[in-house]
Amino acid sequence: MSMSAYATHRVEIEGRGYDIAVGRGLYERAGELLRPILREPRVFVVTDAVVAAHQWPRLKRGLRAYDIAAPLVVLPAGEATKDFTHLQRLLDALLDHRPERGSMLLALGGGVIGDITGLAASLLLRGVDFIQAPTTLLAQVDSGIGGKTGINTRHGKNLVGTFHQPRLVLADLDSLDTLPRRELLAGYAEIVKYGLIDDADFFAWLETNGPRLIAGDAAARSYAVERSCMAKARIVAADEREAGVRALLNLGHTFGHAIEAALGYGAELLHGEAVAIGMSLAFDLSVQLGLAPAADAARVRRHLSAVGLPTSLPAGARDVERLLTLMAQDKKVRDGRITFVLARGIGKAFLARDVEPDAVRAVLQQAMAA
Repeated sequence: MSMSAYATHRVEIEGRGYDIAVGRGLYERAGELLRPILREPRVFVVTDAVVAAHQWPRLKRGLRAYDIAAPLVVLPAGEATKDFTHLQRLLDALLDHRPERGSMLLALGGGVIGDITGLAASLLLRGVDFIQAPTTLLAQVDSGIGGKTGINTRHGKNLVGTFHQPRLVLADLDSLDTLPRRELLAGYAEIVKYGLIDDADFFAWLETNGPRLIAGDAAARSYAVERSCMAKARIVAADEREAGVRALLNLGHTFGHAIEAALGYGAELLHGEAVAIGMSLAFDLSVQLGLAPAADAARVRRHLSAVGLPTSLPAGARDVERLLTLMAQDKKVRDGRITFVLARGIGKAFLARDVEPDAVRAVLQQAMAA
């Protein structure tokens, strides 16, 4: 059993703060890490069929070592699981096991499993605690932290959900070793985002070290995941329910979600890939509006392309008016105005609610022509 050291970072929320543990071999130590927060000697594990094969045996051993029972619910893998049908199936499966108010759920998987399990936890018996055990890079640095839960409907992504903070986040770096390169890259896009929002030094570090991180360098992965977790923890603590600064975490997402919706949330484009394209477009829009230097937009696009992330619009999302319509349905619309995260340069993001649709249209038309 690996007894490697791990780092913890605190998310400070009034009365509901929690730790993010980052390191190797955390699943093998799960019993030891969970014991202090469990109110009964069992935890309800929710995962998907793919993750179950790779990660569940390690977690099961770690729980069994501390005599923690772990009823398992396995959902299908993929974004299509984030819907009402699977939420109902999950809740019924959990209720079959007779949970109590003191029961704890554990989400073992990527963003989809984390989102639907967190939502189920917030609804089950009017709210039980849950633990995030994110198994993808994207979930470890972004969706697994901060308490956003949700499912998708025909109207768009994550339009039904709650804020429900986890009690603990277990970011086991060993789980990244089985990730396909494309999934790693999708998560890497969210790491780049933290540099672009307010940490130009981190972006410069990524320009040098990003390829090593993706290739599997343990030290680079550990550093980037920890630095991203600290950034997310700081922002969530300042603005849990996205009334202000937390909205900066949506850099690239207004464009990205519209592109995903245009493609029907299919396997053609992963969320992180859409965010990479969206961040490129957000910097293009910032240049178009005279806010950011063109050299910075070029740097963003160059780095994303260099590691293998897409920066141009996919074939199925090249209808400008449709993209504009989809953006207008975004959760972040206020008084009918689309909120954009723009930048005055790398590491200088800010919120803009007064962007003229014609400026967005011009940027999208340029992107079509590129």
